[in-house]
Amino acid sequence: MSITSHYYGRTQNGEEIYQYILENAAGMRVAVIEYGCVITNIWVKDNTGELRDVALGYSKLEDYELGGVFGAFIGRYANRIEKSRFTLDGKTYELEPNNGPNHLHGGICGFDKRVWDASIEEQSVMFHRLSPDGEEGYPGNLDVRVTYTFTDDNRLLLQYRAETDADTVVNLTNHCYFNLSGEGKGTIRNHILRIPAESFTENDADCLPTGTVLSVEGTPFDFRESKEIGRDMDVDCPQLRNGKGYDHNFILDGGDGEKVAAELYSPDTGIAMTVRTTMPGVQFYSGNVLDGPVGKSGVPYETNM
Repeated sequence: MSITSHYYGRTQNGEEIYQYILENAAGMRVAVIEYGCVITNIWVKDNTGELRDVALGYSKLEDYELGGVFGAFIGRYANRIEKSRFTLDGKTYELEPNNGPNHLHGGICGFDKRVWDASIEEQSVMFHRLSPDGEEGYPGNLDVRVTYTFTDDNRLLLQYRAETDADTVVNLTNHCYFNLSGEGKGTIRNHILRIPAESFTENDADCLPTGTVLSVEGTPFDFRESKEIGRDMDVDCPQLRNGKGYDHNFILDGGDGEKVAAELYSPDTGIAMTVRTTMPGVQFYSGNVLDGPVGKSGVPYETNM
């Protein structure tokens, strides 16, 4: 296991950004940068031994500043908050709207648009930042650490820690888009997916949770047995119409503690991925509104890529 770093680019504000490359004993590599704690690359071996980058993203820093949230660390709050406000301890907090009237992924300048302090700690890279009270409308100073570790048995571990000096809300995640056939290598519709969940949360037309829990039984959302992502994607279903595909939280089986959230496989490359989490749910998004941003390989990302 080794970690190296090199200069990656300079932000529009003149801040130097470095990239850290974690390489394991098998020669597989993960690359992350100080801007947004972005995972820029994940190189893993396919069934022929060739290294393939399976993480969507950009080739230069400027695109991460101007573009979407490929591979980024999301906070203070992942997903949408309706009408950009919440009430806590009897007080209503107004947040920055950036998704129509709603607040998405931490706001206009969320954690994905911030520069983080990085340090190498044994076999990991740790990023740290203090989000000040009132940032994007959230209460409390929030001291945040995210640690990336890549092991010799090909596990990429993401660990989050946040401490606050006031009551607040926080929901942290990573926003990596995966194509196990290789970045820029076409659709994910033929990928084989399993999600061990008997239910999922209903969305309204704006992809906001309604609070209703729906059973996956007899619906396109039943991934309890492995199936192609695209098999039921074109079924006329209100929930699929609302999300323009899959963009839903699945309530995981397995109770408390670490559990399997999803298993994904590409028949094109033989590359398989298992996602495990200690959280109660996983958001499955099938790339429904990708509108042609040009990725690392020079190929525009289209819907379901």
